[in-house]
Amino acid sequence: MPRGTGAMKDIVPWAMSPAPTAEQKRQLMKSMLPMLGNMGLNIRDVMNYMTTKYQVKSGVSFDDVVESMKLRANQLNLKLVGHSPMIKDIEAVLGDTSSPRMEVFHFCDIAAGREVMRLVPEAIVYLPCRIAVMEDDKKNIWVLTLDWDMAWLDSINGSMGITPELAKMAKDIRDKMDNVMRAGANGDL
Repeated sequence: MPRGTGAMKDIVPWAMSPAPTAEQKRQLMKSMLPMLGNMGLNIRDVMNYMTTKYQVKSGVSFDDVVESMKLRANQLNLKLVGHSPMIKDIEAVLGDTSSPRMEVFHFCDIAAGREVMRLVPEAIVYLPCRIAVMEDDKKNIWVLTLDWDMAWLDSINGSMGITPELAKMAKDIRDKMDNVMRAGANGDL
């Protein structure tokens, strides 16, 4: 079974942890995930539990969702650092014009992002924070992101080493992202 690298107080800022082997990763997942199979969950169920999503209010257009999110992010000092209009690539590369519209927006609280990466450089794979806007099979529009709720850490001894300051930053980012998503879902221009 893989072992931890020690207390967070002992880490060197910006130092990358040694990469676990493929076998160590497999062992960790094998020990952590049996309950999911016992619960009858499939990959779609697991992804759904890892997502925060809101259905957009009827009458709010895709473009209004996007504009509302950009305006709210600006008010909250979340910087829009990227945009991935995936539907354009699907159409251009695959010639598929039947897929629903989907776009991903990349937001960052620069100070919080730097602090997270200073303590856990590997966290860069989760940054910047992403909010997806996507139509479903019925043309309903949804706003989605990775669920950043870290309340479950409270049940683990020592909160896995997360400092109170880092936990506050994570909660603040989560609250800002949720605020941006709700503004988009409601069309709050």
